Amino acid sequence: MARVIEGQAPFQDGFTWYRLVEPDTPSSALPLVVLHGGPGMASNYLHNLAELADETGRAVVLYDQFGCGRSTHRPEAPTDFWGVQLFVDEHHSLMRHLGIEKYHLLGQSWGGMLAAELAVRGLRPASLAICNSPASMELWLKGAADLRAQLPKETREALDKHEKAGTHEDPEYLAATHEFYIRHVVRQDPFPQDFQDSEAQCAADPTVYRTLNGPNEFHVVGTFKDWTITERLAQIKDVPTLVAAGEHDEATPITWQPFVDGIAGATSHVFEGCSHCCHLEQPEEFRRVIGAFLQQHDA
Repeated sequence: MARVIEGQAPFQDGFTWYRLVEPDTPSSALPLVVLHGGPGMASNYLHNLAELADETGRAVVLYDQFGCGRSTHRPEAPTDFWGVQLFVDEHHSLMRHLGIEKYHLLGQSWGGMLAAELAVRGLRPASLAICNSPASMELWLKGAADLRAQLPKETREALDKHEKAGTHEDPEYLAATHEFYIRHVVRQDPFPQDFQDSEAQCAADPTVYRTLNGPNEFHVVGTFKDWTITERLAQIKDVPTLVAAGEHDEATPITWQPFVDGIAGATSHVFEGCSHCCHLEQPEEFRRVIGAFLQQHDA
């Protein structure tokens, strides 16, 4: 049975909450560090990835990024406080606190974007798994528009009406949003409890999500709306990279293909029948694919 250690690592004038899961039978396998999405969703919905500890004999680290979940919140912070550099600095600070130097890095959704930013800025993990992530928000919005056009007419009209009016909390708008989510975010209704837990903590303090993203996954009006890493991907060198996505993912192929094209040697894997949260929809298959990739690059 894996051993779970939870703690708080000092960061800024607060702390980063983390969960370190150590395998029952340790091995020489390198640790896996997991970056959650959102931005602002916290790590709850990724907790089943901790099963990779016993399945692959490696430590697994999950943590709630600053402003999220069980880490320090700063709802009063100015908009420019929340930027990529904050989360880059936090990641390095946590690794120093835990004494982890060489490790695999997996990022899901926004976490994959952050993982790519870390690699572009000089981090050389043993491997890089970019899961369900866009290489630019312009491409993300284009893909979302294509998926949105496939929604029922009354759903599209409800979205358009409330976005024009700014009434994003109206029950009709939330219901229309849910229709998009069960098609392209988590294809389970009701959503898994871990996902509901992440949604609940984000709703309790939506500062990070609303500031960087916007009211939901496809109406991106936050400060990250112009984010892109496409032209910088060639700076990632000598890092084995797997790009993963779901067949029905809101991260459509046009959003993640630049990672495959731009990172030397990168490969891709599409989980059939899955959407944005492949690890929740097909957890065993997701961990099998990721586990095999990690073991391939442990040396």
